Amino acid sequence: MNLVSSDYLDISIKAQCLRLIENGQITAEYSVSTARNGAGERKGSECTPTGWHQIRAKIGAHAAPNSVFVGRRATGEIFTTELAAQFPQRDWILSRILWLSGLEAGKNRYHDVDSAWRYIYIHGTAEEDLIGQPSSHGCIRMRNVDIIDLFQRVQPGFKVWIHD
Repeated sequence: MNLVSSDYLDISIKAQCLRLIENGQITAEYSVSTARNGAGERKGSECTPTGWHQIRAKIGAHAAPNSVFVGRRATGEIFTTELAAQFPQRDWILSRILWLSGLEAGKNRYHDVDSAWRYIYIHGTAEEDLIGQPSSHGCIRMRNVDIIDLFQRVQPGFKVWIHD
């Protein structure tokens, strides 16, 4: 499937990098953290899915930086090290969420490979020191300042290309 347009997000798992492409030109570049388990589409794999996606929804438009989200809802909490100590097992989803939906039937859409049903996001993280190396449970993690910036630049339906 070739969905290349002049505007899309290019996410390289190998380079741990997200590039915003507008009118065929790189207009922003961010370091990211993809899955520690590598690339893969299967539900339960904790891998980052590859292929063409789109932004299904933008969540957290008016949330404060470091706002905590659980189940795509703001909890009213702001991340602190004290909060992290209270909930050491949480996978911290902070600041903003770009929820992805796969566009390739059988690869990253439908059944047990569906990125939306796997709740694959681009989101802020509490583990900013791990940005640039694979460490997530499947999502694409970004520094909080970076996800806030990117969030303002894209809209639902924006295409996303994730590759090795």
